[in-house]
Amino acid sequence: MSTHNGPGGGGAVSGTRQVELAEDRYAHELEFLAGYDEGPRPPGWRMTPRAVVLFVCGSGGEPLRAPDGQELVVSRKFVGDRALVERCVVTLAGERGLLLVGEPGTAKSMLSELLSAAVCGTSTLTVQGTAGTTEDQLRYGWNYAMLLAKGPSREALVPSPVLTAMSRGAVARVEEVTRCLPEVQDALVSLLSERRMSVPELAGGDAADGTVHAVPGFTLIATANLRDKGVSEMSAALKRRFNFEEVGPIGDIEAETELVRGQATAALARSGAAFSVDDAVLEALVTAFRDLRSGRSAEGWEVERPSTVMSTAEAVHVATAMGLGVAYLGDGRDVARTLPGHLLGTVRKDDPADHARLLGYWDGPVRRRAEGGAPLWRTLWELRDELR
Repeated sequence: MSTHNGPGGGGAVSGTRQVELAEDRYAHELEFLAGYDEGPRPPGWRMTPRAVVLFVCGSGGEPLRAPDGQELVVSRKFVGDRALVERCVVTLAGERGLLLVGEPGTAKSMLSELLSAAVCGTSTLTVQGTAGTTEDQLRYGWNYAMLLAKGPSREALVPSPVLTAMSRGAVARVEEVTRCLPEVQDALVSLLSERRMSVPELAGGDAADGTVHAVPGFTLIATANLRDKGVSEMSAALKRRFNFEEVGPIGDIEAETELVRGQATAALARSGAAFSVDDAVLEALVTAFRDLRSGRSAEGWEVERPSTVMSTAEAVHVATAMGLGVAYLGDGRDVARTLPGHLLGTVRKDDPADHARLLGYWDGPVRRRAEGGAPLWRTLWELRDELR
């Protein structure tokens, strides 16, 4: 799966940020959908679960009419299975932890951001999991100057994003949870089961003063990569606190090509340039990524898969680089001639042997398509020496 950078509503002034938060970029859609569906809402939710699904999946190009007469076409932001999104929304409505797993580059983080923005209005209550993530980053810390001056107090407490979400009844996000060490992961077990956090420094003579209880609506979305299992496997106890949903690659080549075109166009627009890569070249790029990702071409020919993840996100980066080359370095050369070099740069990131696998792809599907008379693939076959 991946995301589509469709048009959004209000938010921050254009050009002030490289990447807009979902709640800012799509502010107009979020405001509209909050009033569109008057059905039941889970505690603390800004809109109904049905409206959250519409926000993520879009209205299929059809305008929606709100009770006040306003109409709006809601853009599609996630290219993938609508049933997956519906299951995610139901999980969050039940205040259960949601774990999005999948290959790198399948838009797990973006999906969690979209869901958080729609459910509680913010996607910023986030902890990035790494080998250096500490338990304090999931629980709380202290303003030590205030702590020394006044002792333990609510004012001196520095809440983590998770503790803030508990206090607000919002959605917290933990990215790459499996990269956290086991003792850090364990901090989530009690939070997701007991729905409260103990702050013993504040207890004093009353244990209630040292306990922060989760407000209705609080839940947590975590992500984890299947390819890179990270520093530590999740414990069985922590796994039981989550509903697992796997986010896979985009199944339809036309949808993936359109997504790559849209995101590359948006990236070049931020750079003040227009995206002018030919449609045929873009389709060849996406086709090559899909062949190498799946280990089989569209024609059914076997392809040796590289160890590098040939994700849609990587395809976007390559398309953007090709577009930037045309915009800023264009000298009349055919942009297709830059494709082999960009593919080689992507493929050989992890394992030098992947270079040979890319050459094998050229000697297989690329050569066969060239022999079949496809003009662009004949050009690519003639560029085989560029891979050396």
